[in-house]
Amino acid sequence: MSEPLVVLERVNKHFGDLHVLRDIDLTVGRGEVVVLIGPSGSGKSTLCRTINRLETIESGSITVDGKALPEEGKELAALRADVGMVFQSFNLFAHKTILENVTLGPVKVRGTKKADAEKRAMELLERVGVAHQAEKYPAQLSGGQQQRVAIARSLAMDPKVMLFDEPTSALDPEMINEVLDVMVELARSGMTMIVVTHEMGFARKAANRVVFLSDGQVVEEGTPEEFFTNARSERARDFLGKILTH
Repeated sequence: MSEPLVVLERVNKHFGDLHVLRDIDLTVGRGEVVVLIGPSGSGKSTLCRTINRLETIESGSITVDGKALPEEGKELAALRADVGMVFQSFNLFAHKTILENVTLGPVKVRGTKKADAEKRAMELLERVGVAHQAEKYPAQLSGGQQQRVAIARSLAMDPKVMLFDEPTSALDPEMINEVLDVMVELARSGMTMIVVTHEMGFARKAANRVVFLSDGQVVEEGTPEEFFTNARSERARDFLGKILTH
C-alpha cells in the first residue's frame, strides 16, 4: 500500500445512547480511492464527517498526512482546506456566480491572487464540463451541474484528500452519471478519495478498496472484485443481495 494519508485508529462516536462509530480502524493511502458502503444508519456519513471534524469524536485518533485533527480555530480552517468535501446538497453560495463560488476559497483561505484563482477556476470548470456556465448563478444550473461545480470548488483548494458523502443521492437519475463520470476521472488522476455512495457501478469502476460498515463497525473490506463476487460476511452478503437484485 502507498504511504498512509488518512489514518483512523479506534474511533468512537455516540449520538445519545446510539453508538454510531465503534472502534473504527481505517487507513487510506495516498492516491487510494476507498468506497464506504453499508445499510442506512451504519455510520458511513458520520465517519466521513469526522475526517474534517464536522463531527467530533469521543475517543481514538484521526490524522491527515501525519497531523492530528485540530480542535478549532486557524488550524482547523487549514485542515478543512486540505480536506475537500462534497455533500448531498451542493452548498453553493446562491448570490455568487459559479466562477465566484470556485474562486472564493483560494482567495480568502489560501491567499491566492484573484487573477490566478480565476484562471485555475476556469480550468477546473472546464474539467468538470461547466466552463460555459461560469457567469451564471447556481439556481440557473441543473442539480448535476451544481454538483460538478461543487467538485470544482473543492478541487480549487488543492486538497490532499476529497470526501464525498452520497454526492448523487439528491440528483435525478439522468444527472447521476454526469457527476459519477467526473468522479471516475478524478479517481484515475490519482486523487485520494473517500466516497460514501450507493452507486455500486462507481465502486466497481473506480474504487481500490470497498469498506463495508454495519452498526458502526467495519465488517469487512477488500477489492471491489473480492467484495462483490465473494463477500465473506453474512451481513455483507445480505446487503448485496438486497441492493444488487433491484
